[in-house]
Amino acid sequence: MVRGPAETRDGVELTNLDQPLFDGAGATKRDLVDHLYAVADRILHELRDRPLSVIRARPGSPPFMQKNLPKYAPEWMRSTTVWAQTSQRQVSYALVDDRRGLLWFANQRAIEYHPTLMRVGDRHARQLVLDLDPPEGDDFAAVVRAARLVEQALAESNLSAAVKTSGAKGLHIVVPLAGDPEFDDTAAATRALAARAEAVDPSVATTAFIKDDRDGKVFVDPTRVGGATIVAAYSPRARPGLPVSFPVAWSDLGDVHPRDFTVATVADLLGDADPWRDAMPEPQPLPDDLVELGHTIPVPRVQAMHEGKRRKRAREQAAKNEETG
Repeated sequence: MVRGPAETRDGVELTNLDQPLFDGAGATKRDLVDHLYAVADRILHELRDRPLSVIRARPGSPPFMQKNLPKYAPEWMRSTTVWAQTSQRQVSYALVDDRRGLLWFANQRAIEYHPTLMRVGDRHARQLVLDLDPPEGDDFAAVVRAARLVEQALAESNLSAAVKTSGAKGLHIVVPLAGDPEFDDTAAATRALAARAEAVDPSVATTAFIKDDRDGKVFVDPTRVGGATIVAAYSPRARPGLPVSFPVAWSDLGDVHPRDFTVATVADLLGDADPWRDAMPEPQPLPDDLVELGHTIPVPRVQAMHEGKRRKRAREQAAKNEETG
């Protein structure tokens, strides 16, 4: 690849700024860098001391997720090592604490920033998070209807939350937590809150972890706890036009669309403000009844794994019966 003229910001050399970020991006690497430079103080509040995964892209290749900090990263980049239970290996995650680190990642064409919900050293949960994921297609109106169900469930549980677009097609709803809630209790409360939202109108929302069981409804995902990640507020997404995960007032949900917030529009919308921090309510304790209810609800991934195995056995038995029939 031919290197274009380089620029330097905060001591970081930035190259090929006028090249497209990826095929069909509708944006250049400069657009990405300029956006992250403009929102640095605000997004760094979300990234600091949190193990970071990023999604990078190159022209001619599909976007890909990167968890391990590359060996060629600068010596000043902080990192932390975490045992990954799923892959059974140690992962060295970057810790991006300053604009220099953010710009270095931008120069690597890191478009999306997915920090864990817990900071390094955390022994207790800081947030309760629900991720609203629409069915196939682009039905944001359905996501808003599901958000209203969550809003009602929150009110019934005496909880307040902030909401932001995911930058893709969904919404993230975040409740800051007070006290020292255990991760297991927070996971239970998250399951219970999702179940209460589903119960308000099961024709709109579902907690079914298996996609084939969702029947065109909005998935209220209760699995974002502890070491799980969500895309940071103000992070772009690797989609055409580079939409941005952006805070929205509850009262404005029906009047916006995730496409309204892009790297081309967000800086002007923000000015000097930080609406994500401004919207965040004071930390709240987990209601005991929510925790108790949640502990009666199976863990979605475990339940889905057992159900998947059961269905596989049933298919195999049906095929065997057909062969012998």
